[in-house]
Amino acid sequence: MQAVHTLFVTGYRSFELGVFQETDPKIKVIKKVIKTTLEQYLEEGLQWVIIGGNLGVEIWTAQLIDELKEEYPELKFSIIYPYLEFGDNWNEANQAMLQKIVEKADYVDAVSHLSYKDPSQLKNHTHFLLTHVDGAIVVYDDEFSGKSTYFVHDAREYAEKHNFLLHLITMDDLQNAVFDDSV
Repeated sequence: MQAVHTLFVTGYRSFELGVFQETDPKIKVIKKVIKTTLEQYLEEGLQWVIIGGNLGVEIWTAQLIDELKEEYPELKFSIIYPYLEFGDNWNEANQAMLQKIVEKADYVDAVSHLSYKDPSQLKNHTHFLLTHVDGAIVVYDDEFSGKSTYFVHDAREYAEKHNFLLHLITMDDLQNAVFDDSV
């Protein structure tokens, strides 16, 4: 396994999984699989976990950070938004959830220092991440497309030419975790 010090974690948005409440049991399964995956990389020297701030997998990953830092106090956590004012149009509950994770972050910034203007900001965000991290963990399955399709496509292309790890957590991985007694 290549040395991985910085990982971007992304995947399905909550609405793509039909998750509309933080008490949905799907979240527990997803968090368990992400935590187990991150622990493997932490044992190998992972230092930074980065998210983009999206609702769903990214927020759930951020919620795990305190738990992970108990065993791995050296772990750092960053939010790199695609543009300024990201999440400002979300409802109050989602904005409060985002604010909680911002308070836990070791570093917060945006690739574009402008408010949302056009899709090129999202493309630039992907390019920035691919060129500044060692790899990505993506909760994504090719059979169930979603907004992460674009990132996965670009990451696969990038990985063909660069030393870049793309670790997909598929629906089968999540399903297998459901049948694991420790969920």
